Amino acid sequence: MTSLGTMESVDLRKIWETEAGDFTPWLAQDCNLALLGDTIGVELELEAQEKSVGPFRADILCKDTGTGHWVLIENQLEKTDHRHLGQLLTYAAGLKAVTIVWIADEFTDEHRAALDWLNEITDDRFNFFGLEIELWKIGESAIAPKFNVVGKPNDWSRTISGAAKQIEEGSLTETKLLQQEYWSALRNLLLTRKSDVKPQKPRPQHWTNFALGKTHFAMHASVNSIKNFIAVDVGLSGPDAKTHFHLLHDDKDAIEREVGTSLEWEELPNRKESRIALRQHEVDPTKRADWPSQHEWLAGKLESLHATFSPRVKMLDVNDYLPNTEL
Repeated sequence: MTSLGTMESVDLRKIWETEAGDFTPWLAQDCNLALLGDTIGVELELEAQEKSVGPFRADILCKDTGTGHWVLIENQLEKTDHRHLGQLLTYAAGLKAVTIVWIADEFTDEHRAALDWLNEITDDRFNFFGLEIELWKIGESAIAPKFNVVGKPNDWSRTISGAAKQIEEGSLTETKLLQQEYWSALRNLLLTRKSDVKPQKPRPQHWTNFALGKTHFAMHASVNSIKNFIAVDVGLSGPDAKTHFHLLHDDKDAIEREVGTSLEWEELPNRKESRIALRQHEVDPTKRADWPSQHEWLAGKLESLHATFSPRVKMLDVNDYLPNTEL
């Protein structure tokens, strides 16, 4: 019979003596932000540590690479207290952050209830997360961190209640409602697959966004019920969009081999953005019976694009671009 080890809890202070000097720099490392992002379903890109907000300093400020919105992270190595809750709200207001993550050794019932209340009374632009951090080891193994979510937005109930309100007010058409249900079904599939592609909240529109791991880069899935096609693409935005497009195009053959198919390379010279797309034609996104096959196609292509492009965009350097390169 195989002998199993026993998990042993490790005191946080044995590893991190202080929040500012030890824990915050540890959490700000890419691999640890990735662990945190996986826990809350957001891809994070570090913007600043100890960010000044008036006379105060916020622990960590990140960007949600899927939306470009600010994510504020506040840390505690002990039980939650009112001071940190007040700081969190002050920082969020000063930075106009829309996702707020409070990490602590232990959450009191009162502070857990406070986060639940904040998620309840704010609209779906704002998200409040509470996470307890633990350290564990088995025997003489390396010590491993674990985040436990104790408070989070209820995306599903928010989405449904928001849609119901819009229907009552007459501002959400049947087409928009169908689009929202379409993306909800795709989101559920990605979550079931435990995909590396992190779905956003389903919204009543003909497209939905996905993070790619770096600001100004994102993936999109879209539907067109008039021309009958569905599509996925990698979108490039920001001041260096055209340069980034050319750098990726230089690696076109290798990229398409990895993806397993030819892609549509659309520089869009008259627009600020560029994109690299893949479309499936003769598909009717209004036909519910075909949704499972459509969503399988979308999920598979999104995962392939993510695996191929995410490591590449993180390594792009605009200084490598040669302006005389022709497509």
